[in-house]
Amino acid sequence: MNYDALIEQSKSFIEWVIDWKNGLKPFSLSSLTQADPRKTGIASVDVIEGFCTVGPLSSPRINNIVEPITQLFSLAWEQGVHDIALPQDTHPVDAVEFAQYGAHCVRDTVESQTVAAFKALPFFDQIAIQEKNSINSGVNGAFVSWVKARPHIQNWIVVGDCTDLCTYQLAMYLRTAANENQQRGIRIILPEDCVDTYDLPVATAQQIGATPHSAEILHLIFLYHMMLNGIEVVSTITP
Repeated sequence: MNYDALIEQSKSFIEWVIDWKNGLKPFSLSSLTQADPRKTGIASVDVIEGFCTVGPLSSPRINNIVEPITQLFSLAWEQGVHDIALPQDTHPVDAVEFAQYGAHCVRDTVESQTVAAFKALPFFDQIAIQEKNSINSGVNGAFVSWVKARPHIQNWIVVGDCTDLCTYQLAMYLRTAANENQQRGIRIILPEDCVDTYDLPVATAQQIGATPHSAEILHLIFLYHMMLNGIEVVSTITP
């Protein structure tokens, strides 16, 4: 299939997905917390300095989600949501994953640290941090154990980066684990303003010998793919 044929055949689908994303609605947190805030938890993946402010994989797009996620944490805490987890890249110096993504977020470096805005939250010391060594939080023993220790949680709010990598893997783990175990009533909610991915244009990638990465199309398609698999994609979380 050549370029023109692919674009022509995909045009109506892409238009549909764009219209779907543009039509996303806000979601009221109080609709979950009024009855019992203990039934709601938040998982925020990889919002660390190495993807936001410093290092070879840092991205302005990713840094832009720090503020809305911080606001979400504060809103949720005020409404009684106190189960918040931060699975975060914390790699050894010889991490196998570096073969795909290059060295990043090595343990005991600035890159592996939680972003300053999260650390400034008055309840930060009550947030659970799980160090992980791959893009998939669902194979991280500490995070999986944390989730399994909270069977009372029926509503998971998933945020973080990157839409098509760690965020996708996290949301899909929570969704597919519930499906596999016949856990009815489990909801996975993903606010679009609290997730994003990085951009690496083709020309830039060719200059540095890297793999191109289109943030706009991958963010869009992976939001769609999560929706397709039963994850509730919303525009934002409101009180």
